[in-house]
Amino acid sequence: MSSPNPLVRLQQRADEADRLIEYLKQQVQLLKGKAIAQASVKEEKKLLVENAKLKQDIDALKKQLLEKEKSRGVLDVAVPSVEGGVQCLSHAAPPTPATATATPSATPAAVQSPPPKDDNKKKPEKKEKKPQPAAGLEDIKVDVSRLDLRVGRILTAEKHPDADSLYVEQVDVGEPSPRTVVSGLVKHIPLEQMQNRMAVLMCNLKPAKMRGVTSQAMVMCASSPDKVEILDPPGGAVPGERVTFNGFPGEPDKELNPKKKVWEQIQPDLRTDGECVATYKGAAFEVAGKGVCRAQTMSNSGIK
Repeated sequence: MSSPNPLVRLQQRADEADRLIEYLKQQVQLLKGKAIAQASVKEEKKLLVENAKLKQDIDALKKQLLEKEKSRGVLDVAVPSVEGGVQCLSHAAPPTPATATATPSATPAAVQSPPPKDDNKKKPEKKEKKPQPAAGLEDIKVDVSRLDLRVGRILTAEKHPDADSLYVEQVDVGEPSPRTVVSGLVKHIPLEQMQNRMAVLMCNLKPAKMRGVTSQAMVMCASSPDKVEILDPPGGAVPGERVTFNGFPGEPDKELNPKKKVWEQIQPDLRTDGECVATYKGAAFEVAGKGVCRAQTMSNSGIK
């Protein structure tokens, strides 16, 4: 009896691979959805474990499939991999032109007499994709909860010794010692109004030197091309209290990674509303139990 048509076998394998790929895509989507919903370091570690187990299961399925095909005498064929960093099956060894074009026959002589090579049909070598690590939480969620916004008190401010447009402030943000903050507010806020006043500070920017002085936070202000106002916390708020946003739970990063451009993605959605209340996508800057943060007079303005 002659063996089944090679094209039929290849089609059967392709169908099996398609079904396996679709199943794996569904599993990957479920895992991604779970990571987004949980948004916690504990869940991330759990997902990494599940991802490793899934890869082991896939490798086991691949091995079983290849062993069954080899036992049937079917030639190795490259099987596609699932996008997203998880490989469903490794590539089998690429067939040589002779074996790729040889026609199965009942006699050994037919197998030993391959047709001439056709260089135009030579398949390019496929580069094996390396598994990618599971996406971290910081790559999944980019919203205002990533920012460490706190109530602060500017204790003192003075002009920067080497920059006419900069103030150097000492700010209490609820820590054992004040933070040094450099702000470009000289042209907008008189020096006397910078002394002993409440403000909203972003405290998890990477410290940066500004004309020789290291700035450890940023004063949040309503801003337009010709006017700037420091945001005021609600009455009764004390240094160190966190500013939160309804509908955006989560803990802030310890320090924002400048390469991830988290602040740059969030800042365009920070604005004051028609009543001068500071908002993110319509959610107010709020100190729990105390009230909302606002600008003095600037409505419908950007915040930075």
